[in-house]
Amino acid sequence: MAWLLLLIAGVMEVVFAVSLRYNEGFTKLWPTVVSLASGGASLYLLIVAIKTLPIGTAYAVWTGIGAVGTAIFGLILFKESYDWFRLLSIGLIITGIIGLKLTDHH
Repeated sequence: MAWLLLLIAGVMEVVFAVSLRYNEGFTKLWPTVVSLASGGASLYLLIVAIKTLPIGTAYAVWTGIGAVGTAIFGLILFKESYDWFRLLSIGLIITGIIGLKLTDHH
């Protein structure tokens, strides 16, 4: 259950990060609401997950999901570069997340 909560927390972190692009410095109401709600939900779910999971693993996975998801949305929504080194780097983060999950004994 903790891993599922951590996954959801990571997805909420992606929503938070992407919504920052749309709230224009917290001047747009609904994007700001989405930013605050998703950021709060992400942090809360991380807090719940670390009650069971090792803090180093949970935090690394949470930030990794956020980084990978945000980078992918940057490629899709904001037409960021599909440079091979960027894609390789995203793949390495994914590999690290998988490695952390495989070595956890919870």
